[in-house]
Amino acid sequence: MAPLLNMNQIGKIKPDNPEEWIFRDVSATIERGERIALLGASGTGKSTLLRIAALLDARDEGEILFEGGSSAQANPQQWRKKIGYVAQMPVMLPGTVEQNLRTASELHGMPFDEPLARSCMSGAGLEALDWKKPASELSGGEKQRVALVRSMLLQPAVLLLDETTSSLDPGSKEMVELMLNEWALSRGTAMIWITHDLGQSRAVSDQIWFLGEGKLLERSGTVAFFERPLTEQARRFIQKTYGKEGAADE
Repeated sequence: MAPLLNMNQIGKIKPDNPEEWIFRDVSATIERGERIALLGASGTGKSTLLRIAALLDARDEGEILFEGGSSAQANPQQWRKKIGYVAQMPVMLPGTVEQNLRTASELHGMPFDEPLARSCMSGAGLEALDWKKPASELSGGEKQRVALVRSMLLQPAVLLLDETTSSLDPGSKEMVELMLNEWALSRGTAMIWITHDLGQSRAVSDQIWFLGEGKLLERSGTVAFFERPLTEQARRFIQKTYGKEGAADE
């Protein structure tokens, strides 16, 4: 059986320097229900890789397959229904919270599932949010969670989460992590998280992808990555990031 998602030798050239690559020869597969944390220093192309997987950015090399079918022959709208991308700085559609939730489903030709929407909003800690409130008046953290629920209502096979909880307080962040872990377990949804919080990466993943120096340097189990990283680059990244987190905690 073909992998759910197969990225084969993906490459992206720097927009401001056609002689250099952001990354090249990135190959990885994703199976149903897998939870992956995509780690790496800022500027290594993590968001770009997810946007390429969602057909939001063009790749310069390589091929992406979903259930064996090439993205080159895919309808982009249908592809994004199956592979949902949630941005760190989500765009709210004009109108209310409810209109944002409804419109996303309707644009993809799906009936609006209000019970599921309310369940997801509750799971994200937004059960008290007024659905008639203009979406433009939401806080950054509320926008992130509404955008997440909006994508979840499409029930994609893969969720690409680009620092989806970066604007949340610790309690709200933990609620979203728990909700998404349960969603992956119950529905078999595969997830790729970008996060700069190594504690979060442990909580939401069973695999780590480590991107650096223009390559996917490591693909390993989460426990193994943190206890026995295979590359010096990963060791330095873990030490540097944990050092900063430790300093912040003191």
